[in-house]
Amino acid sequence: MQQQSRLQKIHGEDHEPVPKFTRDTVRSVKASWEFFLAWIRITWFDILVNSAIGGASLGIYNAPLAATRNFPVTFNGSGDIVYPQFAYPDRGWIIDTWLSALLSLLIPIVVILLAQFRVKNIWDLNNGIIGLIFSVSLGTLMQVVIKQLIGGFRPYFLAVCMPDISRAAANNKTGLNAVGFQQIMYSVDICTQPDSAKLKNAMTSFPSGHSTAAFAAYVYLFLYLNAKLKVWANYRPALWKIALTFAPLLGALLIACSLTIDQAHNW
Repeated sequence: MQQQSRLQKIHGEDHEPVPKFTRDTVRSVKASWEFFLAWIRITWFDILVNSAIGGASLGIYNAPLAATRNFPVTFNGSGDIVYPQFAYPDRGWIIDTWLSALLSLLIPIVVILLAQFRVKNIWDLNNGIIGLIFSVSLGTLMQVVIKQLIGGFRPYFLAVCMPDISRAAANNKTGLNAVGFQQIMYSVDICTQPDSAKLKNAMTSFPSGHSTAAFAAYVYLFLYLNAKLKVWANYRPALWKIALTFAPLLGALLIACSLTIDQAHNW
């Protein structure tokens, strides 16, 4: 036996056999390729439209704000600050933008993947994930359009703006400085903030990007879970199904409400 083992080592016969392509392997590769081609034929236009939506959202987000807003700074003589709800410190966000986007996409995708242990359908997986991406993309587009056209000052606007009333005389580009009751209303012409992107961000409070992404993703996940668990079907569902179905709504609400703690948004 030992001599036979030595001969096998010499000739390399003790190694594991090299995998070979069998007829089943070829069929599997062919089936995968056919599925991919079918997927492209069905979804290519949706992917193209979604890419256009993403590009439009990015372009609108980077465009200049459409309107000029006024904000009060002081009463003449007294120096009292008006509207202290704009005078909070810029503390940063509890949930950063990148983390908000990650939570809004990653958690629903993981849930949809886990659901496949029960559903076991590749097209259900495909439609679930693509539907989620479409939901967030459309929500983002609507959010940036409203943000650019409507917007609003964040609670920490004055801390970012760092207004200097003396700039109004020499830098009155809008013609909307020292106007209104007792001439207390000013525009961003008096801001001394050198970072234009940071200043613009402080003027785009409404609607919240965090809230939009969270509700676009988690309301979608709520509807997906309801479709799979049949919570609203004509029978009494188990309590765990109800709790699991409603959990995404709680998650979206927590993300949105966290923005009032760090004063990134108003109520």
